[in-house]
Amino acid sequence: MENETQSFLSKNRANPGFITHGGIELKSFGLCLNWVCVDQSSLWKIGLSWSVFFVLAVVVPIVSHLVLLCSDCDKQHQRPYDALVQLSLSSFAAISFFSLSSWARKYGIRKFLFLDKLCDVSDKVRHGYAQELQKSMKLLCVFVLPCFAAETAYRIWWYATGASQIPYFGNKYVSDIIACTLQLCSWLYRTSIFILACIFYQLTCHLQILRLEDFAQVFQKETEVGSILADHLRVRRNLRIISHRFRLFILWSLVLVTASQFIALLITTRASTTVNIYEVGELALCSISLVTGLFICLRSATKITHRAQAITSLAAKWHVCATINSFEDADGETPTAEIVSSQMFPADVDWESEDEEEGEDDLDNTKLVPIFAHTISFQKRQALVTYLEHNRAGITVFGFMVDRTGIHAIFAIELALLLWLLNKTIANLT
Repeated sequence: MENETQSFLSKNRANPGFITHGGIELKSFGLCLNWVCVDQSSLWKIGLSWSVFFVLAVVVPIVSHLVLLCSDCDKQHQRPYDALVQLSLSSFAAISFFSLSSWARKYGIRKFLFLDKLCDVSDKVRHGYAQELQKSMKLLCVFVLPCFAAETAYRIWWYATGASQIPYFGNKYVSDIIACTLQLCSWLYRTSIFILACIFYQLTCHLQILRLEDFAQVFQKETEVGSILADHLRVRRNLRIISHRFRLFILWSLVLVTASQFIALLITTRASTTVNIYEVGELALCSISLVTGLFICLRSATKITHRAQAITSLAAKWHVCATINSFEDADGETPTAEIVSSQMFPADVDWESEDEEEGEDDLDNTKLVPIFAHTISFQKRQALVTYLEHNRAGITVFGFMVDRTGIHAIFAIELALLLWLLNKTIANLT
């Protein structure tokens, strides 16, 4: 992985600004992958990777649950939801570990993040992606560290106040320190590896968003339909690659998050259950971490799908603006001709104004497209718009488009299950 980082830096020496930001953050990603032990570039690293995963994601949670369940402790130190917490975190750690290991082994970090394709894009896209790389590590810390701090405080409180009730081996203090450290390391490892996989997904989607925004600029200048079509085909191919690589990860994350949250709701709304912060605090932290990771993935997928489909709207608007400003010849066709259109559609339209109305973005907005001195013939524009209408790009999961409509459908299903479950549980309390 260090060789990949050096290769990335050497290929971008012509752009010092990109080296400063992108190169440093790529090293950070390499260090982060090494920390969670998914670097499998050599035989001994493969053994270390699997050993760390087996110890922190399997052995420590099982031993912690069986030995430190503390069913005979007082109410504040009992852990009735520990089995669900450990099973949920370990399941997501397993999905993330297998996914990251497979991606690192097949593609490497540069190819997986499409960094090897940055030589074909504009400087604006490169610098935008470098900034996103720089923010990604901060995003990982923002999501993980607050929950880890809360988990650490809870563990320290649990061992400090329940020392006389908690089982131990040998010296009580040494045993508690070792057990607490292993539990915290296990929690941090399992949570970090899941959030890291989600951030990888967000990064790959963001690069394609930047490319889509750069691609949209072709409608503001004289461009041949053939070049527009070729660029769109490249974008669609990249989106298919992303969809194929992440489809199992997204599907399993959605299914397991739904299952874990409904099981948690079921066991906390039983008639015999008394809920307090000491018992459900750890369960709440687990739920926050898992739902946050899923939110990152679904938001990234819907955002890129919305941008990709907005290209069709932009092309249709471009076609309309060009058509109403053109003139017909004797045969009734709209040939390529010199057109003066500054009166109706000024060429200095501000596409990135800070005064945009709420809900608009750079691609799907209500601004008119500037028409230049030479425009493409009507037939070619119509053919391009027809093609885009029937070949909409976006993120898919086994053929199902992950867009806002899909998110609404998922929300409706989740809400129906929630109401059904509450009807079964709360109705029994009355």
